[in-house]
Amino acid sequence: MHVKALLVSCATGAILAIAGPTLAHHAVAAEFDTHKPITFTGTVKKVEWTNPHIYTQVETKTADGQTIVYRVEGGAPNSLFRQGWRRDTLKPGDMVSVSGLRAKNEQSMNVGQATITMADGRKVFGQTGGAQPQQQQQQQQ
Repeated sequence: MHVKALLVSCATGAILAIAGPTLAHHAVAAEFDTHKPITFTGTVKKVEWTNPHIYTQVETKTADGQTIVYRVEGGAPNSLFRQGWRRDTLKPGDMVSVSGLRAKNEQSMNVGQATITMADGRKVFGQTGGAQPQQQQQQQQ
């Protein structure tokens, strides 16, 4: 009887350990509005290479000439690193095009589910969680 209870406890603990991180991570729909797509071109101001997501600050101008800085959410640093991206893949001053979803909160300048396209056409932080590894890009050139 004690062995059976121990096995059930261990199995329950294992399931919770596996499911916990998955359940703790926010859903895209919780923060971003799927009905508010946004596309713009601008200059990278800063790259925040931190967990749980990389954020890239991109400065652009509105139609009336006002400067605005969006904070573009990217993939997890570890995931992007495994795909060949490094801290200096995007650098301040780089011209980029961004497409993604605006935050639900009107005051937030966050953009999620974003793809950043560099001037040379490489895509970074694609909607599927990352970009092409650099090795594959070099082979294609």
